[in-house]
Formats: sequence, structure tokens, C-alpha cells
Amino acid sequence: MENWLEKRIALSPDKTAIVTKEDSLTYRELGKRVEIWMRHLATVIEKDSFVGVLVNNSLMGYITILALQQLNCTLVMLNKRLSADELQFQINDTNLKVVIYEDGLLKNKRLTMVNCFSFTAIENLAVTPVAAVADFKDEHVTTLMYTSGTTRKPKGVCQTFRNHFYSAVGSAFNLGLSTDDNWLCVVPLFHISGFSIMMRALLYGMTVTLVNQFDAKAVNKILVENKISAISVVPTMLQQLIINQNLQKYNPKFRFFLLGGGPIDLHLLEICQKRNWPVIQSYGMTETASQVVALNFEDAQQKIGSVGKTLFPVALKIATDGEILLNAPNITPGYYQLPLQNKTSFENGWFKTGDIGYLDKEGFLYLRGRKGDMIISGGENIFPDEIEAVYYNLKDIVQIVVAGVPDSKWGSVPVAFIQTKGMMSKSFLRDYGYQHLAHFKVPHRFYLVSDYPRTASGKIKRQYLSQHKQYFSNELY
Repeated sequence: MENWLEKRIALSPDKTAIVTKEDSLTYRELGKRVEIWMRHLATVIEKDSFVGVLVNNSLMGYITILALQQLNCTLVMLNKRLSADELQFQINDTNLKVVIYEDGLLKNKRLTMVNCFSFTAIENLAVTPVAAVADFKDEHVTTLMYTSGTTRKPKGVCQTFRNHFYSAVGSAFNLGLSTDDNWLCVVPLFHISGFSIMMRALLYGMTVTLVNQFDAKAVNKILVENKISAISVVPTMLQQLIINQNLQKYNPKFRFFLLGGGPIDLHLLEICQKRNWPVIQSYGMTETASQVVALNFEDAQQKIGSVGKTLFPVALKIATDGEILLNAPNITPGYYQLPLQNKTSFENGWFKTGDIGYLDKEGFLYLRGRKGDMIISGGENIFPDEIEAVYYNLKDIVQIVVAGVPDSKWGSVPVAFIQTKGMMSKSFLRDYGYQHLAHFKVPHRFYLVSDYPRTASGKIKRQYLSQHKQYFSNELY
């Protein structure tokens, strides 16, 4: 395919490409800024090389990503929330020679065996004459993103231009496409959720309104006052938007929330419906270059708990053990330099997601949990997500995480780690569980915790939680 940025400039040069708090650029203006920055970058990097990218949701972060694509580099998207040790692992794993970072993001983080250049340092260097790549090759790995690593070391997910293209195509078929779309991006550009918005913008010719940090009041204000048509959110973000919304109507152009990172509960759904807020629930991952399954707003009330049906380019089937298998052109060609992992993750062209689920008679997908999180107790399969969903109906439960621990009689049993608003007893929680769950699913013990072990992207390390003594110190009786 032709260079996506150059093609977009040729098709719609005067269309607004990006809006930030400080600036607004058309595609022609964006292209000029990218071209200049590309020449600065060329003084410290080589074309076709691997380059670490550490940026905020800022205009210069956006321009840097596009400029490196123009140089046909593979962008190793570094998470600014990672510790120095975690960043160093990814740098070593990809043998990076150069990291480009936004000023301030490496404060108090010392990295070795790599040359790190801030935006300010690069800006002060002389430019180097260089031409942008003419074509984006389908199988070229343009981005490499690391998974969170909840149970083991993070894996580098290779993402090609073909992956991003078909992700955008599937999304357009599902959500519809308008040349007037303006997508509010408050999710990080270094995650697939944010990066996919960038790629959709080039392919659709839409506008991206870029916000660096999620603040519910500020985002609600933008949705009211600006011509935003879409926003990507996770459940906690949507909940905060509901809490901080003063019932002002969003602008007439607003079309939907794209919800990822977990299903919406009935209460939130009812609030959204009353406010006429269209919510598109979805399921996807880094390995699929964004969503592969989505539940339309019209089906949400009848299909509570489902993440929807597959998008047009995606094939899905359920393995005999309940694992969700996918086959689609937007699925990663593999993990970086992990041949054994690739061999076990793919089977006859089908990608093994590691998620357990089932399809109903109408083809709607329901998730039951991660395969590795499943607890086998006395021969019964138990999924923590199912137990957690039941206990969240108790208003005093702030958060609950269920995990399996060894047991001499049953092999393994579920226990719960909870945060509560008020006093609760084990007998009350056990009795409540027996009313709503099969007896073998009810947690054997309940522990109060002040926090949870998490990955850099915020995912709870369930197995770590169940294996470290400090989380077992405050048991309810």
C-alpha cells in the first residue's frame, strides 16, 4: 500500500487531522511537521531500525510516532508507567540502540546499553536529508508492544501494517464510518487502544482529539462542548464519566462509547440507556491489534454479559476445553524471538487466546475468564470472574479478586481478597455465596487487603496474589 500519511494528505489535505489543547493541524500541516521532525530524527537513528518510543498523549508524541513510520522503523512502544528495570528488560529483549523520549519521562530512570534522546536534545541537532518510505509493506512489523506479563515475563507482540489495516476495516464495518468523525483519544498511544485510533485516523481521514490524561469532569466538558463523535473507554472510565456528568447533553455529533477491558454491568448499562449514551462493548487484545468482537448497543439489554459477535474479517471457534480461538488478518504474526511460545500459541492458523468462553445459539460470545486463572476443585472447573460478578452485587464490596490456593482434600479451592466500605463477616459472605453460587464455587476464606499487586498497565496479578503471604494476614472470621 502507498504510504498511509502521504495518501491521506493527497486525499484530504485540508481536513483537520489532530486537535490538542494547544493546537489544531490539518493533514497537510501535520505532514509538514512530520517531515521536519523526521529529518531531525534521522540524525540519531537509521532507517529500517528498531527504535524505542516513550511518549505522552501529546502532539509531539503523535508526530514522533508518524515520523518514525515514515522512516520505516519498527516502533517498540514503551509504557511510561514502567519501572527502569521493566523498561530495561524490553530494551535488552529487542536489542535497542536508541530510545526517543518525551522530556521528563525518564526522570529518575537510568537505562544502560542504549542511547536515549529527549525531544529537546533532538530539536537542537542539525537535520539530515532523508526521504520518506514510498510504500507501507503489508508484512512489515511497524509496532512491537509488550503484554503485561501477569504470570511471567512480558512478551513482545509484533504488529504489521496488515494487522492495523484490517483492524481498522473491521472496526469501520461494525461502527460505521463518517468523514466527520472526531475520535477523542484519552487512552495511551503506547497501548493498542490508543495506537489503533491513530491508524484508523489515517485510513478513515477522521480527526483525533488528543488528551494526555483522563479526568472525568474535563472529558465530560469536551463531550458537551466539542464535536466529538466517539471515545474509547474502559469500564472504570465510563463509571467515572457517569458519576461526574451533570446531565448536560453531549454534543449532537456524539455517536458512541467504545468499551474495552471488560464487560459493562447491568446498573451502568441502565444508566447509559436512560441517558441515551450508546455503548459498544468489545473484546480484543494487543495480539489482535484492537477489538475482534463487539456487542452493539441494540443487543446489550438482551445479551447482558456478552461481548458480542465477531467483526467481519474475524473467524472464531471454541476449542474442546473452552478456549477461544481466532483466525483473522489483524492477528499478530507472532511474539518477538519466542519460537516456542509461537508454536504453542498457534494451531493450524488459529490463534489460541488463552481466554475461556462460549457461544450462545445466536453466536454471541460470553467470556468466562483466563485459562490460567481457572481453578480445578474436586474435578470442577471454577472461573474467578463468575464469583467476583456475584459478590459485586453487594454494595459494600469495593473490590474483590478470587484466586485458587492448594487444598489437601480438593486439590485447589477458591479464596477471596476483598476491599470493603463497612464491616463484613465470613459467615455473611459465605451465606450470600451459597444463595447465588454452586457450593463448590463459594470462597473458602476471605481476606481483607489494602491493595493488589498489579502490572504496569494496571492488571491484577491474580496468581502472584495467591502465592505471597502478605495478602493472607487479615482473614475475616
